[in-house]
Amino acid sequence: MTEKATSEAPACGLEETTSESAHVPLTEPFGDTAAPQAPGGEQAPGGQQASDPQESARQPPDPAASAAPAGPAATDPALPREDVPSAPLLLAVEDVSDSSVTVSWEPPERLGRLGLQGYVLELRREGEAPKIRVPRHLRQTYIRQVGESINLQIPFQGNPKPQALWTHNGHALDSQRVSVRTGDQDSILFIRSAQRSDSGCYELTVQLKDLEAKAAINILVIEKPGPPRSIRLLDVWNCNATLEWTPPQDTGNTELLGYTVQKADKKTGQWFTVLERCHPTSCTVSDLIVGNSYSFRVFSENLCGLSASAAVTKELAHIVKTDIVAKPKSFVERDFSEAPSFTQPLADHTSTPGYSTQLSCSVRASPKPKIIWMKNKMDIQGDPKYRALSEQGVCTLEIRKPSPFDSGVYTCKAINVLGEASVDCRLEVKASATH
Repeated sequence: MTEKATSEAPACGLEETTSESAHVPLTEPFGDTAAPQAPGGEQAPGGQQASDPQESARQPPDPAASAAPAGPAATDPALPREDVPSAPLLLAVEDVSDSSVTVSWEPPERLGRLGLQGYVLELRREGEAPKIRVPRHLRQTYIRQVGESINLQIPFQGNPKPQALWTHNGHALDSQRVSVRTGDQDSILFIRSAQRSDSGCYELTVQLKDLEAKAAINILVIEKPGPPRSIRLLDVWNCNATLEWTPPQDTGNTELLGYTVQKADKKTGQWFTVLERCHPTSCTVSDLIVGNSYSFRVFSENLCGLSASAAVTKELAHIVKTDIVAKPKSFVERDFSEAPSFTQPLADHTSTPGYSTQLSCSVRASPKPKIIWMKNKMDIQGDPKYRALSEQGVCTLEIRKPSPFDSGVYTCKAINVLGEASVDCRLEVKASATH
């Protein structure tokens, strides 16, 4: 004997049926179990009502959902196997209309010691809105070095299994470089050896029928920068040498952290670091030894480290040893007095907030001049944010942990009894671009 159950929208209760069929009405809310009427017009024990007939019409019940036996025997797992009825047989969908679904099945082979008391028919909504869960470490720019692997594992949810699609900067992936494996609960994007061209926005789209979810992961592939393009020795005086260089042509696909300056005595040829992460493209190296000759070189630096090579000065800086000469009695001392003049002006440059920076220039004058530093034509002497140094003609202003408010025009003025001179530059303090 074949049993039948029909789901209809208008009905709110159970109707009497013959023993050959059972009528199951659906009411709100959708997703609960629906209990058919047992033979003889009695409701099956444990039965509940379910609804949303339109959803039922659009999505027929899962053929795998079987009718489970009801009554005490079905709820007591301790009962012997022979006391429990077996599952109904040959569950099938007979008919689907706008407001109902009719299913049929065959009675179970084993009715159990207590006999068959009825059936429980359950419905399950097919389809669950897709969701993507991006791991915390991928919510910011994901930085990798050239040659390293990229392995993105992005979990998602959806029922049934949704379709997953990856794009790179809005275009399809290069299948020869990028491999994708999508499972039931995640999608994995893998690049064996990353190149700079792999940088960009990778977008994962998870689709389930007319629903979809998207997530974007930004990747930046970087490498060591190139060396400064050129370097030259600007001036040598007393025990000081002033250098100037130009930024590298290739920064390694990321911003520079600064420059490392080294010196080498011609006698030993050994290199020693004198400045690290210097932000300007010029500097003055002091405390050189009289009588020695020096070479200088400069490396660029980014997150990957120092450049593989350096820019090296072509000429040597000779620190001349002054000979001691006896002064004859008839010697007339020459007047070396002169008004201040700057041999090395200030240079405009940009600084990053929070990183102390220095402004430097060189001045000649006799007698020794008074040095005054100004910002936007206002005297800044005594301000604890600034530290002014003047040693052997080199004037330096250190700005401690600058902020954007420290941007402006800085002036160095030198004054003695014979006159005065000044130089100025523009300092811009701004946050670096986001990766």
